[in-house]
Amino acid sequence: MGKIICAGLGPGDPELMSVKSDRIIRGARHVAFFRKKGRAGQARTIVKDMLREDVIEYPMEYPVTTELRFDSEEYRALMVDFYAEWADKLETLSKAHEVVVLCEGDPFFYGSFMHLHTRLQGRAEVEVLPAIPGMVGCWNALDMPFTWGDDVMTVLMGTLPEAELVDHMMRGDALVVMKTGRNLPAVKRALAAAGRLDDAWLVEKGTMPQQRIARLADTDEDDCPYFAIVLVHGQGRRPEAGE
Repeated sequence: MGKIICAGLGPGDPELMSVKSDRIIRGARHVAFFRKKGRAGQARTIVKDMLREDVIEYPMEYPVTTELRFDSEEYRALMVDFYAEWADKLETLSKAHEVVVLCEGDPFFYGSFMHLHTRLQGRAEVEVLPAIPGMVGCWNALDMPFTWGDDVMTVLMGTLPEAELVDHMMRGDALVVMKTGRNLPAVKRALAAAGRLDDAWLVEKGTMPQQRIARLADTDEDDCPYFAIVLVHGQGRRPEAGE
């Protein structure tokens, strides 16, 4: 079997990447990465100054992103075919060359590579290099402790129904909401219903040069960046001053 290495890139700043991922990417001759059609791809942008001159690139272009509802049968069918096709391509390529696949954040934390990982079992040797998840870079960008004492941190997807978002938001302490984009208005409504909107922050492209931080309550209804995370800090148990 050939070998495929998935290199986790971390939150976006190349200097926050692991030493091992940095070394593997700089030495890679064959590099694959996910992207939307017509875009450079976030992963490719992060490593643009690291790739060797003779690198051969394999853009894995999603057949659909936000054009269809993620829970529609058409969306599911397109994505199943997409991952199956690229699992076949990577298996074939890996028999002749070691392949490095790029993945933002940590590959096993909601990363697209997970869908290839499951399909490549028994077909190629697969190594996954862990990384700092994007949410960690975002809450550090806010320069405030995110969880205290017994706080329960809840990670939510903005794609959940509003009623479920409200339920989780009311029960959680520190909140992370991913997959925002066009779901952001629903996320804002849910946070308001849970009484948490005034404490929510929007961090777009955390740790990157284009980083933007804003209080979610102050953002416009049509301000729905795709590469962004919503954060609500926990306020749990902590020692008082002087103890």
